[in-house]
Amino acid sequence: MNTTCTVSKEWLFEHMNDSDVIIADCRFDLKDAKAGREAYRKSHIPGALFFDLKNDLSGNVGTHGGRHPLPDPEVFAQQLREKGINKEKHVVIYDDDHGQMAGRLWWLLHYVGQKNASIMDENFSEWVKQGYPVTTEVPKLIPVSFESDVNENMVISMDELKQRKDRNGVSLVDARAPERYNGTSEPVDHKAGHIPGAINMFWKDNLAARGVWKPEEDLRAMYDHLRNEEEVIVYCGSGVSANANIIAMQKAGLKNIKLYPGSWSDWISYEDNEVEKD
Repeated sequence: MNTTCTVSKEWLFEHMNDSDVIIADCRFDLKDAKAGREAYRKSHIPGALFFDLKNDLSGNVGTHGGRHPLPDPEVFAQQLREKGINKEKHVVIYDDDHGQMAGRLWWLLHYVGQKNASIMDENFSEWVKQGYPVTTEVPKLIPVSFESDVNENMVISMDELKQRKDRNGVSLVDARAPERYNGTSEPVDHKAGHIPGAINMFWKDNLAARGVWKPEEDLRAMYDHLRNEEEVIVYCGSGVSANANIIAMQKAGLKNIKLYPGSWSDWISYEDNEVEKD
């Protein structure tokens, strides 16, 4: 099965009942951890399964690793089995935050070898606004077999990042808002600024009007300066919104893109790590 990084809500409406399509709801509010699940309980796309950022898409928080460390790959794979997701299914993911949360599940699926995944190219609220069907019914789970194939080349550790970020042919991209990158504002973490050597490419700049993704030709132009790099490393605050940039980079045709999962919140957990401000 060949899938694209994003699909339109029109495509999803036409295919939502296909036997090989699984729909995933990833709505989450960073300020209210219960809000996403409550929103799902009140209304969701028919057939959608719910994935919670903290409980399903993140591991246990420790001294290091960031605010949303990656889940154990086998624990995550077992969750996919229980929810009926295997490599024969096409997983279509949505949220209500322009793909910021949906991108986390998209990335994790690719990480464990499930490459048939796409993001719905608009928010759930747009789906509702334009009159597409919703329900409160929770689908019955039908477990399946799933053999994970973890791709460690998709990630980079903090130590590896320190060794490689200043090499020729390597670019480090910070996906956070400019004011957080510059260090003029830091509403979440205890230190402000960015990893030395990083360039800022705010993940929301991948979006056009109404929150849809920019056309691929526009994304290719945006990321053209990274096209010949041997390695592009992306981070954000905690490894979540960075995935939106990774999706945009893939749509733009870039190769060898890596995620620094712990991101800024992991970097600053090491007192000796340098911090840069503009």
